[in-house]
Amino acid sequence: MIAELVAGVGPLWQQRHQAALASRPRRRAVGTGAKHKLVFVDRLSATLVHLRHGVIHDVLACWFGVNRSTITRVIGEVRPLPAQRGCTITPDLRLRTLAEVVDHLGENEKTGINDGTEIRVRRPAAGRKDRDKFVSGKNKQNAVNSMIVTDADGRLLYCSPAEPASCADITHARKLGLVRVLSDGLAVEILADAGYQGRKRDHTTPTASSRRTPQTGTRRSMNSDARPTPRAASASSTA
Repeated sequence: MIAELVAGVGPLWQQRHQAALASRPRRRAVGTGAKHKLVFVDRLSATLVHLRHGVIHDVLACWFGVNRSTITRVIGEVRPLPAQRGCTITPDLRLRTLAEVVDHLGENEKTGINDGTEIRVRRPAAGRKDRDKFVSGKNKQNAVNSMIVTDADGRLLYCSPAEPASCADITHARKLGLVRVLSDGLAVEILADAGYQGRKRDHTTPTASSRRTPQTGTRRSMNSDARPTPRAASASSTA
């Protein structure tokens, strides 16, 4: 698994590193200057441990025998690379964008599942303007929110960049362009919970009836509008 990540992500990191060097005038001869204290495998391992277990940068610096600022810079460089690599569906198919995911679901007539997940993070530094935006209204803790899209079998198709936890699921989907992609692409059925219940122009989440809240004409009309239509997507409540 690590070998596959190194083979897939290593060239991306090398390309970005060379582009950063070429973006400014060279002041030293080729091959001179400070050498990397961490090889790429160690950089990738430190980033994966931080993302999976939430290990703080100070502890990682002690493990790898470098300064904390080095770990902070390394994680900032490596963290975006796995997202550029995309999700492997078959040996010859890799999905990298939401448009590719929607086209894949539509061409294969599959149902997608869309949901947001919160990842707990450290409290942002004092003085940061958007510090309060990271507080989750649901869990009452500092977190970031990512949108996940899978197929009906649970296979991961897309994982979005993180947004502060105060960002609503439907707002995050609009920022990523999911609503636009669903409107302009193939007819696809996407299952989502009530967190994606937004304006009718986007999509409608059906509501169930009960003794206290019986079905009315308006509710029946909303549920009817939620059925899949050409060049649109329906969101069904899974709660």
